[in-house]
Amino acid sequence: MESFLTYSQIVISVLLIISVLLQNRGSGLSAAFGGDFSGFYTKRGIEKFLFVSSGVLGALFIINALTTIIVSANGATV
Repeated sequence: MESFLTYSQIVISVLLIISVLLQNRGSGLSAAFGGDFSGFYTKRGIEKFLFVSSGVLGALFIINALTTIIVSANGATV
């Protein structure tokens, strides 16, 4: 059980890193040519998916970390 939690923690952390790094900060290729729009806009498409998935993966990361601590503290090995 502990090894499964450890491996899942690694997978979740890698996916979380990727989802955070793929998000842009509003300065895309258009900013290089002077077309930077710094107004309010809504997230759509892949940008919204990455935003939501980062939150879900962050929550899973915390839950998995706490579960790993509880399982290792009880000494339960399966």
